[in-house]
Amino acid sequence: MTTLALVGSPLWYGSRAGGTLALLLLTATVVLGIASGGRASPRRIGRFEIGLLHRNLSLLTLMFIAVHVVTAVLDPFVHLSWAVSVVPFGASYRPLWLGLGTAAFDLLLAVLVTSALRHRLGVRRWKAVHWLAYAAWPIALFHSVGTGTDTRLPLQLWLYAACLASVVGAVWWRLAKAGPERVVGRWVATVAATAVPVVLAVFLAAGPLQPGWAQRAATTTILLGGGR
Repeated sequence: MTTLALVGSPLWYGSRAGGTLALLLLTATVVLGIASGGRASPRRIGRFEIGLLHRNLSLLTLMFIAVHVVTAVLDPFVHLSWAVSVVPFGASYRPLWLGLGTAAFDLLLAVLVTSALRHRLGVRRWKAVHWLAYAAWPIALFHSVGTGTDTRLPLQLWLYAACLASVVGAVWWRLAKAGPERVVGRWVATVAATAVPVVLAVFLAAGPLQPGWAQRAATTTILLGGGR
């Protein structure tokens, strides 16, 4: 194995940087969407400006996801095919964790396509699909935590903590501003805002923060993906 393979190739660093920036941008997009909806919508800023910022953040997120995917596929160390970028859980390298990232990407693509066809689909159908963006965020977070070989680095952990705190804080703030209607939606948001931090903390303590996580993830790869 060459020294370059030991320290990571430029493509590997590009993939990790693109993935981290994509997660940060997705977090900002989700926080903005949560904090600016319904009764929580700010009074001093027009909906047009908020919508434009939300759209631009979404496009930036997809751009950095594209960088993340392209550099990961081109990196010769993991030998990923282009099909892995759209077909979840089909990779021979850590299929579970990479599959989560692919699933999140597919959800965001569905939001992008339906947004382009918004006038043909109608507002109700578009909103139903648009909620997938909120589901994509925790999936992307667990993908990053489970796959990332730098998860144990303090800076990376602080980034994950900031993303989690931002989204959970936005959810609780939105719940505080919400009216008595939509009881089911408020219960779902409450359960999610409580469960995601707990599950993530347990997963980190039992998995990526423990010694030998890379080998354990490789074992999962062999069992699920039939890899070497």
